Amino acid sequence: MSDERQAKLAPGLYLVSTPIGNLEDITLRALRVLREADRIACEDTRQTQKLLNHYDISTPTVSCHEHNERERATELIAAMQGGARIAVVSDAGTPGISDPGMYLARAAIAAGIPVFPVPGANAAISALIASGLDTERFFYAGFLPPKSGARRDALEQLAASLTGAATLVFYEAPHRILETLADVESVWGCAARVVVARELTKLHEEFARGTAAEVAAFLKEKDRIRGEIVLLVAAAPRSAASATAKPLPARLAELMQAESLTEMEALKRIARERGISKSEAYRELQRSRPR
Repeated sequence: MSDERQAKLAPGLYLVSTPIGNLEDITLRALRVLREADRIACEDTRQTQKLLNHYDISTPTVSCHEHNERERATELIAAMQGGARIAVVSDAGTPGISDPGMYLARAAIAAGIPVFPVPGANAAISALIASGLDTERFFYAGFLPPKSGARRDALEQLAASLTGAATLVFYEAPHRILETLADVESVWGCAARVVVARELTKLHEEFARGTAAEVAAFLKEKDRIRGEIVLLVAAAPRSAASATAKPLPARLAELMQAESLTEMEALKRIARERGISKSEAYRELQRSRPR
């Protein structure tokens, strides 16, 4: 055994990645840290206890979730300043990536406490490497806003910010995935490629690949869409995606001014460009107007 493995765990904060579905997806280092830590800060102590029981780990746990992370940080920072080794885990995956951990890491750094990443499972990266999309240039955008208008605005802003082709990676809830796919199509056009990765590392792991419409049609065949979802989009910059990447009102004004079209004629053109019906284009226009 190496000196590094034999050495006692140093004081500080350890951000420990845990399995996202398959309990075998945990590293030997992660198990060692969880065993040797003085305390484990958990998003949900009940969920973490299942993992600890599976590996016969008896380290004390304490809750540290989105509602108490700032208050808990004061207590944990004081403990680490006294020489404690604190491990942080989320319910699944990597702490700080759309899960608690970021604020505590910042507080530890500000207090001069060492912060150690303990790499492991992560849904976004797992989905990306098996997606078949570009892995050289990607952007993780976390969860999109739940409401349609705000979600569309967020996608439009991402489209406007791209300077080259990239794979966009999102987390999405099962009950919103069909609406989100429709929004992706409206922003990047009917030819844009997407991948929906569902239930990663679990028994019913599934990848659906194709255009947004093709993947939506596949998902609609299910009695119910279940499980945690990663959505990946092969996103072109606005210049490459051309008219389909522009907000509908802006494209409408452009066509009416440049080609002297009536509003209805311009809407018909936009509907053809985006591969949607004229009524869908009209509804999108109405949603964009102040009420």
